[in-house]
Amino acid sequence: MRSEDRPVRPLLVVDGANVVGSVPDGWWRDRRGAAERLRDRLAVTGGPTGGPFPGPYEVVLVVEGGARGVASVPGVRVEEAPGSGDDMIVEVARGASGRPCLVITADRELRRRVEETGARCMGPRSLPQAPA
Repeated sequence: MRSEDRPVRPLLVVDGANVVGSVPDGWWRDRRGAAERLRDRLAVTGGPTGGPFPGPYEVVLVVEGGARGVASVPGVRVEEAPGSGDDMIVEVARGASGRPCLVITADRELRRRVEETGARCMGPRSLPQAPA
C-alpha cells in the first residue's frame, strides 16, 4: 500500500501535567516518574476509546518542569516544553496540518486555545487505565 493510500492517523496530544495532576496519588513527590508511568500507560492503551476520531492515534505526550527528561518510547513521542506546557500543546495542535487532532486536558483555557486551532478536546478520565 502506498503511503498516500494509507488512512491518516489522528494526532493525540496529552497534557502530561494536567493528566498526572488529576489523580492525587502522590505524583508531586516524583513528577518525572509520574510522567513516565503516564507515558507507559499511553504506550499500552494507545489513547481513549470512544473518542471523536477512530484510532490508532499518533500519540504525543507534552511534559514540562520537573517531568522533563522523560524519553520517548515506541508508540509515544514525548515533547519537552522549554517553557509553558500549554504553549507547546497549542503549537503541536496547530502543527497537525489539517488532520484530526484530539487534546487530552481538563484545563479550560487550554481547551479554548486548542479548539481555535481546530482540535477537539476530552478530559483526563477519557484515558483508559493500563491493564494490570
